Amino acid sequence: MSTPPFLTLPRCARALRLSTARGAFAALRAEPDGPVRGSALLVPGFTGSKEDFIALLEPLAAAGYRVTAVDQRGQYETGGPDDPAAYAVEALGADVRALTEALAADGGPPPHLLGHSFGGQVAREAVLAAAADGPPSWRSLTLMSTGPGAIDPAEAARTKLLLDVLPVMSLEEIWQVMRQLEEGSGDRRQRPEPAVEEFLHRRWLANVPLALTVTGGHLVTAPDRVTELAAATAELPVLVLSGVRDYAWPVPEQTRMAERLGARRVVVEDAGHSPNAERPAATAEALAAFWA
Repeated sequence: MSTPPFLTLPRCARALRLSTARGAFAALRAEPDGPVRGSALLVPGFTGSKEDFIALLEPLAAAGYRVTAVDQRGQYETGGPDDPAAYAVEALGADVRALTEALAADGGPPPHLLGHSFGGQVAREAVLAAAADGPPSWRSLTLMSTGPGAIDPAEAARTKLLLDVLPVMSLEEIWQVMRQLEEGSGDRRQRPEPAVEEFLHRRWLANVPLALTVTGGHLVTAPDRVTELAAATAELPVLVLSGVRDYAWPVPEQTRMAERLGARRVVVEDAGHSPNAERPAATAEALAAFWA
């Protein structure tokens, strides 16, 4: 899961609930001090939340962008129903379209759309569904640390373990097992500060278990839809951005996806699966340059 480097909102940002035709979504909104050059909608990945983008808010607002990061349905502070259909990628894509319409209702220009990891496949679904309706609803599409289809086999095996235990274990029990496995693995990465560690625990417990089941199932079986997306984005600029390493989709696979899409390709140095959290300054610089 992505780990935000801090939790204190910058002065340019605030928390809000964004009302849409498909319900209300928890969000973080950052506003530039000066003229607005554009807007952006940021969609998090599996087990993630809007806080995964917290370190991007200030630099993107400073570059002139009005940025809205959301919790998807079933995540953290948005919540969701006890209905598996609500978490199908098609339904989540419809949520992204509703969020886009809500941003447009504020009177701003069409937003740039960014999806991280699983959120990239949700953004892809939104773009594919919108393609039949006419011109793009967005200024651009960024696929961050996401791939053309199912996740890497090793990561799929770990996800399948989660899917196996979700029906028989509580989220608290699963959290404790995950922490024990992490400690037993000899992983020497620096643990987050206590406030961030407590947030990660709280966020995990706030997941709707059924959402984890449905979205995790998608990740291990997702079809390759790059050819369809290439046709749907013929008039939409696309960026494929990743770190130099990625456990979910191999970086060379993401590069081949960019080539198939005719997309711009950016690799953020010294970053892994979450360049938004690991190298936010370099990631924000790449995004602002692409959006401009």
